[in-house]
Amino acid sequence: MSETTALEELPGELLMWVLIVSELLVFGAGLAVFLSLRIADPVGFSEAQDALNRTGAAINTIVLVTSGFLAAMALWWRENGARARACLALIGAALLGVVFLVIKVAEYAEKAAHGIYWDSHTFFTFYYLLTGFHAAHVVAGIVILLLVAWRDEPNNIEVGAAFWHMVDLVWVLLFPVIYLLQ
Repeated sequence: MSETTALEELPGELLMWVLIVSELLVFGAGLAVFLSLRIADPVGFSEAQDALNRTGAAINTIVLVTSGFLAAMALWWRENGARARACLALIGAALLGVVFLVIKVAEYAEKAAHGIYWDSHTFFTFYYLLTGFHAAHVVAGIVILLLVAWRDEPNNIEVGAAFWHMVDLVWVLLFPVIYLLQ
């Protein structure tokens, strides 16, 4: 009887976990810098934050959490013989990722219409940096989910869902820190 190590028990692929942890560290560092700069200019950050669309961001939170649920259900359905349902769930999760991006682009367009750009204030430098970097991960996640729907083996779904859950987790951290924390 051989004992398994923690790495062998990790769901999915080790390299995906290396990517996920490294991305979480990058986002964590960005949030740490953002929060430390907020301490230096609480009034300026609060005034800048008031220009954000909190309703759109809250809707985006619901959209991403729902898409994460669909990605998780895809694995369950695939493992329980409902291959077509799993594929549809992955496509649905990817489409909700597109909805997220549409709302985010509308938010960016609204800021531009009001003359708010990355160099308007330090708050907006980090707002665009962090949410833009996150949006790039949403795009990557959409591609991954669609590839996994095409090659819908359980291990592929597990790896794709793990990446998508990282995207969800980052947004669940960004949303309160950027949009709500006063």
